[in-house]
Amino acid sequence: MRLKMLTLALAMAVVSLPSHGEDLLDAYRQARANDPVLSQADANRLATGEGVDQARALLLPQISAGLTLSQTNGNSDNESGLSGLGTNGNDYLCSGLSEGTGTYACTGLGNGAGTDGSGGHSRTRDASATLTQTVLDFSQYANLKAAHSASSAQDETYQAAVQNLYVRVATAYFAILTDEDQLTFAQANEDAFKRQYEQADQQFKVGLAAITGVYQAKAFYDNAKTTTVNAQNTLNNDKEALRVITGTPTGELKKLRDDLPMQPPSPNDPDTWVKQALELNPNLLTQQYNVQTAEHNISAARAGHLPTITASVNYGKGATWFQNDNASGQRSPASTTIGLTLNVPIFSGGLTQSRVRQSIDERDAASDAMELQRRQVVQDTLNYFRSVIAGISQVDSAKASVDSAQKALEATKAGYEVGTQTMTDVLLAIQTLTQSEGSYSQARHQFILNKLLLQQSAGTADVKDLESINTLLQ
Repeated sequence: MRLKMLTLALAMAVVSLPSHGEDLLDAYRQARANDPVLSQADANRLATGEGVDQARALLLPQISAGLTLSQTNGNSDNESGLSGLGTNGNDYLCSGLSEGTGTYACTGLGNGAGTDGSGGHSRTRDASATLTQTVLDFSQYANLKAAHSASSAQDETYQAAVQNLYVRVATAYFAILTDEDQLTFAQANEDAFKRQYEQADQQFKVGLAAITGVYQAKAFYDNAKTTTVNAQNTLNNDKEALRVITGTPTGELKKLRDDLPMQPPSPNDPDTWVKQALELNPNLLTQQYNVQTAEHNISAARAGHLPTITASVNYGKGATWFQNDNASGQRSPASTTIGLTLNVPIFSGGLTQSRVRQSIDERDAASDAMELQRRQVVQDTLNYFRSVIAGISQVDSAKASVDSAQKALEATKAGYEVGTQTMTDVLLAIQTLTQSEGSYSQARHQFILNKLLLQQSAGTADVKDLESINTLLQ
């Protein structure tokens, strides 16, 4: 009877019982709303996109206006409009005097007291408006193209972050399911070793077994308790890992059902998957756009040797007022200036040549990064394709291993009761069954993840893939 109960407890650990907990789509929706990694990628995409508007703005008309008000304090050395020589007892030191009235140039007060007729301050107002338009500037055209390429690269980076979110959520989700299975198996293993230890101890006390069997059973039992603690700790850590993505505590999760569709990738051709990955993988597309950006930067740097033409229209108007009662204010007529400015760079101390060399080096670095990414995409695509194919056999083998281990445990237990098997044989059989169950659980979950990783490497991962996986949960 004890044997049947033990086998049943271990077998029940493999079965995924129905539940009404949180599913994969619930976790994804929470992550889509709260994941800081995706939010950061979106903010970077928007910020980089503003570079296009900024580069285009330099090619559009530039309009500016200004108003200047100024005041000048102090006396003037020249007097105009003086009638006669001195008034009200004021004497002036003047040169070139003659009889009659007229205009005299005076240098200051002579004998007597008085005030210079032009003392005080003057005020000036100048208003202006300027419109400039770039007519020809190859560097600005190249910078606009570079901004477009940089924005496209960031768009692909954001798409890569979206697809990576699918994988991160699914990986964290199935890691918890695997941990829960491992904890269940560890607890069942601990209970089985505990029963064996109690049985061996009882047999020793009545003289039916040696003390060696007690020590062996206790060693396995103590090790099983440590395994259970580690499994619980791993489960808690992985729940926190999912909370980091979703921003909410992790509750009860729905488990993977038993009858999984073990189908190979469609199409079942690795070359087709590689070709698709080279065309659609967002990380590779990002590197391609980075190379284009670097190429445009080279054109912009080389344009530093070329002339530029700028058209401008300037409108100005000014006026001046004097505090002196003998003088009147002056108003300047409005003026409009229209012109073209040709700027021909001749020598800049080697700055332009240095920028060209720098841009070429950056382009070469971007090309190397693109080639590295291309090779990585090919490797990942082939690896995940092979993993999916191998996963079908791994799941089948792991399931068969569980069945064999259960039968082996039953036979070993029966042999121990009749004296043909030792206590060590029984303990090892229990341990083998637990390991087989853990391998089966991990193989099932990894098979689902590998199919999603293959889609991500090919650049075709979508929320529909999560919906398809979600239908396998119960």
